Amino acid sequence: MSSLSIATAKEVFDLLRDDLAAIEQEFLKQSNSQVEVITDIAQYLVSGGGKRIRPLLLLLSAKALGSTNHSRIRLGAVVEMLHTATLVHDDIIDEAELRRGRPSSNTTWGNAKCVLAGDWLYMQAFSAALEERNFHVLDLLISLTQQMVEGELLQMQKLGHLINEEEYFDLIYRKTACLFSVSMQLGAAVTNARPEVEATLGEYGRNLGLAFQIVDDVLDLTAAEDVLGKPVASDLREGKATLAVIHALERGTGADREAIRTVLNERSFGTVSHPQILEILERHGSIAYAMDTACAYAEAARLSIADLPVTDAKRALLWVPGFVTSRDR
Repeated sequence: MSSLSIATAKEVFDLLRDDLAAIEQEFLKQSNSQVEVITDIAQYLVSGGGKRIRPLLLLLSAKALGSTNHSRIRLGAVVEMLHTATLVHDDIIDEAELRRGRPSSNTTWGNAKCVLAGDWLYMQAFSAALEERNFHVLDLLISLTQQMVEGELLQMQKLGHLINEEEYFDLIYRKTACLFSVSMQLGAAVTNARPEVEATLGEYGRNLGLAFQIVDDVLDLTAAEDVLGKPVASDLREGKATLAVIHALERGTGADREAIRTVLNERSFGTVSHPQILEILERHGSIAYAMDTACAYAEAARLSIADLPVTDAKRALLWVPGFVTSRDR
C-alpha cells in the first residue's frame, strides 16, 4: 500500500469526532439504571477513557460502505458496553487494583457489586441491540459473547502452564480479536452488505485484533507503569505465558526456561526478577519477534481491504494498523 493513501490521525479524528461523541452519549443513556450503583459504576468506567477502538472500527466499517443511519451509533455503544463489561469481569478475575491509571471499579465498589454490574451491562447491550430487530446482528453478538467467555475460561485453565503458539493465538482470538472482527462485521450488517464483503471486513478486524493483543502483551512486559496505567508484567505475575515468553521458552537454555517457569509457577518475581526475565527475552530476540508478528498481522489487515472502494473511511482503516503497532499504552 502506498503511504500516500493512508489517512493522518487528525483526519481520522475529524472524520469520526461527532459520531464518537454520539456513541459516548448513547452509552451513558443506555447505562442509566434505576439502581444508582449500576449507573455510578458505568459512568465511572466511561469517564476512565480508553481508545474506543472497537466503536471506531464499527463506524469506519459502516462509513466505508456508505451507511449514515443511527444503527451505527447504537451498535457502536453496544460493542463498547460489551467491552466494558469484559473489563469489569477481567479485573475481578485478575484481582486488579488499577485500570488506566485509576483504581479499578472492583477496588472502589467491591467484587460482588461489580460482577453484577458487569452482568447488567451485558444484558443492557443485548437489549439495545434488540432494537435493531435484526437476527443477524443478534447472532453475531451471541457468538461473540460465547467466544469471549470460552476464552476467559480457557485462559484460567492454562494459568501457570506452558502453552504453545497455536494455543496462544486461539486464546487472543477469543479474548480480543473476535470483538474487533465482530465490530467490523456489525458495520457491514447495518448496511445489508453482501456476505463476502462482511467476511472481508471481519478478516480485517481479526488481523487487527491479533496485532493489538500481541502489542498489548509486549507493552505489559516492557512499558513503564506510569505510562501503562497498571503494574508492569501483570501477565507473568498472573501465570500467563504470552508470545515473547513462549518464543524464549522454545529457544532458551535450560536455565532460561527454568527461570521463566519459576515466575509462572510462583506468580511473582520473588525468586526471579522482572529485569532477569527481560534480559532473557532480549537475548533471544523474543520481544522483537513478537513485535514483528504484530506488524505482520497489521499489514495483513491493510491488505485484506485492498478491494474496498477508495473513501475517507478506507484511508482511515489503512491508518489504524499503524496506530495499533506504534502505541505506547
